Amino acid sequence: MIPKKPQPPSAVRVRDAEARDLPEIQRIYAHHVLHGLASFEEEPPDLAEMARRQDAVRKLGLPYLVADEGGPVQGYAYAALYRPRSGYRFTLEDSIYVDDAARGRGVGRALLTELIERCTGLGYRQMLAIIGDSANTGSIGLHAALGFERAGMLRSVGFKLGRWVDVVVMQRALGPGDAALPAGQR
Repeated sequence: MIPKKPQPPSAVRVRDAEARDLPEIQRIYAHHVLHGLASFEEEPPDLAEMARRQDAVRKLGLPYLVADEGGPVQGYAYAALYRPRSGYRFTLEDSIYVDDAARGRGVGRALLTELIERCTGLGYRQMLAIIGDSANTGSIGLHAALGFERAGMLRSVGFKLGRWVDVVVMQRALGPGDAALPAGQR
Protein backbone atom coordinates (compact mmCIF):
# COMPACT_ATOMS: atom_id res chain seq x y z
CA MET A 1 0.00 0.00 0.00
CA ILE A 2 1.34 3.43 -0.96
CA PRO A 3 1.15 5.92 1.92
CA LYS A 4 -0.79 9.10 1.27
CA LYS A 5 1.21 12.27 0.86
CA PRO A 6 0.71 14.65 3.79
CA GLN A 7 -1.66 17.51 3.11
CA PRO A 8 -1.20 20.99 4.52
CA PRO A 9 -3.00 21.44 7.82
CA SER A 10 -6.17 23.43 7.29
CA ALA A 11 -5.03 25.95 9.90
CA VAL A 12 -1.90 26.92 7.94
CA ARG A 13 -2.41 30.27 6.32
CA VAL A 14 -0.15 31.52 3.54
CA ARG A 15 -0.06 35.26 3.04
CA ASP A 16 2.18 38.04 1.81
CA ALA A 17 5.01 38.76 4.21
CA GLU A 18 4.79 42.03 6.09
CA ALA A 19 7.45 44.16 7.78
CA ARG A 20 6.37 42.81 11.18
CA ASP A 21 7.32 39.28 10.01
CA LEU A 22 10.98 40.13 9.37
CA PRO A 23 12.30 39.21 12.85
CA GLU A 24 10.76 35.73 12.57
CA ILE A 25 11.97 35.35 8.96
CA GLN A 26 15.47 36.36 10.04
CA ARG A 27 15.36 33.92 12.99
CA ILE A 28 14.28 31.01 10.79
CA TYR A 29 16.90 31.76 8.16
CA ALA A 30 19.67 32.26 10.76
CA HIS A 31 18.96 28.77 12.11
CA HIS A 32 19.28 27.27 8.61
CA VAL A 33 22.48 29.23 7.93
CA LEU A 34 24.11 28.12 11.18
CA HIS A 35 22.92 24.51 11.32
CA GLY A 36 21.89 23.39 7.83
CA LEU A 37 23.01 23.01 4.26
CA ALA A 38 20.01 24.50 2.45
CA SER A 39 21.87 27.81 2.29
CA PHE A 40 25.58 28.10 1.59
CA GLU A 41 25.81 31.30 3.62
CA GLU A 42 27.87 30.77 6.76
CA GLU A 43 27.07 33.96 8.67
CA PRO A 44 23.40 34.87 9.19
CA PRO A 45 22.45 38.23 7.68
CA ASP A 46 21.12 40.81 10.11
CA LEU A 47 17.60 42.18 10.09
CA ALA A 48 18.51 45.16 7.88
CA GLU A 49 20.01 42.87 5.23
CA MET A 50 16.98 40.58 5.32
CA ALA A 51 14.74 43.63 4.82
CA ARG A 52 16.89 44.72 1.86
CA ARG A 53 16.62 41.27 0.28
CA GLN A 54 12.86 41.17 0.76
CA ASP A 55 12.53 44.64 -0.74
CA ALA A 56 14.58 43.58 -3.79
CA VAL A 57 12.21 40.65 -4.43
CA ARG A 58 9.15 42.86 -4.05
CA LYS A 59 10.53 45.56 -6.37
CA LEU A 60 10.56 42.93 -9.12
CA GLY A 61 6.87 42.25 -8.44
CA LEU A 62 7.63 38.74 -7.20
CA PRO A 63 5.94 37.00 -4.27
CA TYR A 64 7.47 36.87 -0.80
CA LEU A 65 5.22 34.73 1.41
CA VAL A 66 4.93 33.54 4.99
CA ALA A 67 2.95 30.71 6.56
CA ASP A 68 1.42 30.88 10.00
CA GLU A 69 -1.47 29.56 12.05
CA GLY A 70 -2.40 32.96 13.42
CA GLY A 71 0.73 33.05 15.56
CA PRO A 72 4.46 33.18 14.84
CA VAL A 73 5.70 32.67 11.29
CA GLN A 74 6.32 28.96 10.65
CA GLY A 75 8.06 29.35 7.34
CA TYR A 76 8.60 31.63 4.40
CA ALA A 77 9.14 31.36 0.66
CA TYR A 78 9.90 33.66 -2.21
CA ALA A 79 10.71 33.60 -5.89
CA ALA A 80 13.67 35.39 -7.42
CA LEU A 81 14.96 35.72 -10.94
CA TYR A 82 17.11 32.72 -11.81
CA ARG A 83 19.70 34.95 -13.48
CA PRO A 84 19.70 38.69 -14.24
CA ARG A 85 20.32 38.44 -18.01
CA SER A 86 17.26 39.15 -20.15
CA GLY A 87 17.24 35.74 -21.83
CA TYR A 88 16.34 34.20 -18.45
CA ARG A 89 13.41 36.59 -17.85
CA PHE A 90 10.77 33.83 -17.79
CA THR A 91 12.64 31.60 -15.32
CA LEU A 92 12.50 31.87 -11.53
CA GLU A 93 14.22 30.16 -8.62
CA ASP A 94 12.28 29.33 -5.47
CA SER A 95 13.49 29.52 -1.89
CA ILE A 96 11.65 27.95 1.05
CA TYR A 97 12.63 27.87 4.70
CA VAL A 98 10.54 26.24 7.42
CA ASP A 99 10.96 26.60 11.18
CA ASP A 100 12.30 23.36 12.64
CA ALA A 101 9.31 23.19 15.02
CA ALA A 102 6.93 23.17 12.02
CA ARG A 103 8.71 20.59 9.85
CA GLY A 104 6.63 17.71 8.57
CA ARG A 105 3.34 19.54 9.07
CA GLY A 106 2.71 20.67 5.48
CA VAL A 107 4.03 24.20 5.88
CA GLY A 108 6.56 23.85 3.05
CA ARG A 109 3.94 22.30 0.79
CA ALA A 110 1.47 25.11 1.47
CA LEU A 111 4.13 27.75 0.77
CA LEU A 112 5.43 26.15 -2.43
CA THR A 113 1.92 25.48 -3.75
CA GLU A 114 1.01 29.16 -3.35
CA LEU A 115 4.34 30.32 -4.77
CA ILE A 116 3.86 28.19 -7.90
CA GLU A 117 0.31 29.49 -8.35
CA ARG A 118 1.31 33.13 -8.02
CA CYS A 119 4.34 32.86 -10.30
CA THR A 120 2.26 31.08 -12.94
CA GLY A 121 -0.28 33.91 -12.73
CA LEU A 122 2.51 36.41 -13.33
CA GLY A 123 3.37 34.73 -16.64
CA TYR A 124 6.63 33.00 -15.72
CA ARG A 125 7.30 29.71 -17.51
CA GLN A 126 9.90 27.78 -15.53
CA MET A 127 10.75 27.43 -11.85
CA LEU A 128 14.01 25.99 -10.61
CA ALA A 129 14.87 24.64 -7.19
CA ILE A 130 18.56 24.81 -6.35
CA ILE A 131 18.67 22.47 -3.35
CA GLY A 132 21.70 22.42 -1.09
CA ASP A 133 22.76 18.90 -0.07
CA SER A 134 21.88 15.87 -2.17
CA ALA A 135 20.82 14.19 1.10
CA ASN A 136 18.11 16.84 1.69
CA THR A 137 15.32 14.32 1.12
CA GLY A 138 12.68 16.62 2.62
CA SER A 139 13.18 19.41 0.09
CA ILE A 140 13.78 17.04 -2.81
CA GLY A 141 10.61 15.10 -1.93
CA LEU A 142 8.53 18.24 -1.51
CA HIS A 143 9.58 19.58 -4.90
CA ALA A 144 9.02 16.20 -6.59
CA ALA A 145 5.53 15.97 -5.05
CA LEU A 146 4.66 19.33 -6.61
CA GLY A 147 5.80 18.46 -10.12
CA PHE A 148 9.51 19.30 -10.13
CA GLU A 149 11.82 16.89 -11.93
CA ARG A 150 15.46 16.37 -11.19
CA ALA A 151 17.50 18.21 -13.83
CA GLY A 152 20.93 17.42 -12.45
CA MET A 153 23.37 17.46 -9.60
CA LEU A 154 26.49 19.54 -9.08
CA ARG A 155 28.93 17.53 -6.98
CA SER A 156 30.85 19.15 -4.15
CA VAL A 157 30.32 22.75 -5.27
CA GLY A 158 29.93 23.99 -1.70
CA PHE A 159 31.94 23.55 1.45
CA LYS A 160 30.11 24.09 4.71
CA LEU A 161 30.05 22.64 8.22
CA GLY A 162 33.31 20.83 7.53
CA ARG A 163 32.27 18.93 4.44
CA TRP A 164 31.74 19.17 0.69
CA VAL A 165 28.13 19.73 -0.29
CA ASP A 166 26.31 18.83 -3.51
CA VAL A 167 23.56 20.87 -5.13
CA VAL A 168 20.51 19.20 -6.67
CA VAL A 169 18.81 21.12 -9.48
CA MET A 170 15.10 20.49 -10.00
CA GLN A 171 12.82 22.11 -12.58
CA ARG A 172 9.10 22.57 -13.11
CA ALA A 173 7.18 24.16 -15.96
CA LEU A 174 4.77 26.94 -15.04
CA GLY A 175 1.60 27.30 -17.08
CA PRO A 176 2.31 26.11 -20.64
CA GLY A 177 6.05 26.08 -19.96
CA ASP A 178 7.92 25.90 -23.24
CA ALA A 179 4.93 24.55 -25.21
CA ALA A 180 4.05 28.07 -26.38
CA LEU A 181 5.84 31.38 -26.70
CA PRO A 182 5.14 34.01 -24.06
CA ALA A 183 2.66 36.70 -25.10
CA GLY A 184 4.21 39.22 -27.46
CA GLN A 185 7.43 37.20 -27.99
CA ARG A 186 8.84 35.97 -31.26
